Amino acid sequence: MARITVEDCLNRIDNRFAIIHLAARRVRQLRKGAEPMVVCKNKDIVTALREIAGGMVSPDPKTVTKTLIPNLAEPPEVELELEQPDNSED
Repeated sequence: MARITVEDCLNRIDNRFAIIHLAARRVRQLRKGAEPMVVCKNKDIVTALREIAGGMVSPDPKTVTKTLIPNLAEPPEVELELEQPDNSED
């Protein structure tokens, strides 16, 4: 089989970061025992990219923004501890 790259998936998903995120999620599924949708004797990442390029795996548009940019609407809470200068002269 020919080599597969992220560029081969760009005709299905136009954002290379979304492709990588989706491929990583699919690799985790495959490693946990999910059945591959394509027959190949390659590593899990190649299998995931082949599935994406073949249109068998695609991101859910409702969750892409939430998973790629978590807490987009909510700024993170930060706790600051300010040190007060010691003004007492002994």
